[in-house]
Amino acid sequence: MSQETNTSKTKLCPVCGTRLSESATKCIVCGTELENTASTKKNEQIRSKRLPEFTLSLPAALGVLALLITLGAVIVFLVLNGDSPAVVGDTTPAAEAGTATPSPTITISPTVTSTATQGPTWTPLPPLEYTVKPNDTCAGIAASFGISVQSIILENNLSANCDLYENQPLFIPQPTPTASPQPTSTLSEAQKTEIACEVYTYEVQEGDTLSSIADTYNVSMATLREYNGLLNDTVFEGRPLEIPLCQREPTPGPTPTPTPLPPYPGPNLLLPANGASFTSSADVITLQWAAVGELEANESYAVTITDLTSDDDTTIIEYVNDTSFIVPNSLLPTDAKPHVFSWSVYIARQLGGEEDEENWESAGDLSEQRVFSWYNPSSE
Repeated sequence: MSQETNTSKTKLCPVCGTRLSESATKCIVCGTELENTASTKKNEQIRSKRLPEFTLSLPAALGVLALLITLGAVIVFLVLNGDSPAVVGDTTPAAEAGTATPSPTITISPTVTSTATQGPTWTPLPPLEYTVKPNDTCAGIAASFGISVQSIILENNLSANCDLYENQPLFIPQPTPTASPQPTSTLSEAQKTEIACEVYTYEVQEGDTLSSIADTYNVSMATLREYNGLLNDTVFEGRPLEIPLCQREPTPGPTPTPTPLPPYPGPNLLLPANGASFTSSADVITLQWAAVGELEANESYAVTITDLTSDDDTTIIEYVNDTSFIVPNSLLPTDAKPHVFSWSVYIARQLGGEEDEENWESAGDLSEQRVFSWYNPSSE
């Protein structure tokens, strides 16, 4: 009889010593729980394949970090030096120079300098010829032409007393013209009223109120606020207030009988300036003056213009309701000589109806007299 050889792997129970198979997990005799030897070996094989672990001390870690920072700084320095442009010297090696190429010459074009346009220069006008009339005096002639007596004496080689005789020929020097505003720069009605309005400056005293000042000068409080830019009715001592006297309110109360209109003051002349000169037939000469107030229906401004250099002292009178008048071209000189004109304005009242247009009388004072010269070079 042959003996069978048991080739299967076994293990012993650690409690009772019973032989059991290698895969048994419990002893069949004593019931002790057994470990699975195959699983244990398998786990040991798996644990043996883990990656190696490295451990650094704190000083070593700080040394590695400092090394990395130094390496990064060196890399940044090299990158910045590589991007900066290389400085090229003035000399070029002979092997690379070859034939020298001349550098281009930059030619600077001259700057165009604009020549200032010379303004027109004033050419003295020839003296005017005048024949002495009866009762003429040097002072009267000088006032008519807007010049000085001394200029007449020097121009005509007269004595210091400026003695004249009838029919004596005189040379009248023309005044040097002053720059006059352009005809288009006319004043508006508001500007004319503001220029003509008389303004009184009052300094606020202790105890004054806006109401008491308005009552004293018969001007409304609203007018004072608007004229002085006040936000309310409060005024302070020592503050100057401008009081427009032209805006005084009428005295209340009816008048028993109609009061005749007082004479109007002479209008204040505005343009052109006294002694203005016009040297072209295309010039539009506009006479302007300030309004003296609201006129009645039968009242107008009488504009008087006299040609002082004409043989017959040509004079025209025009009646207008506006505060400006354009000199007609009928007065334009045609003898290639400068003419001197005087002009003035006053208020005229028409006595008759519209049928009698010539029946006018003066209703106020005469304004000042101004002169201007007009020269037509195209008539030569």
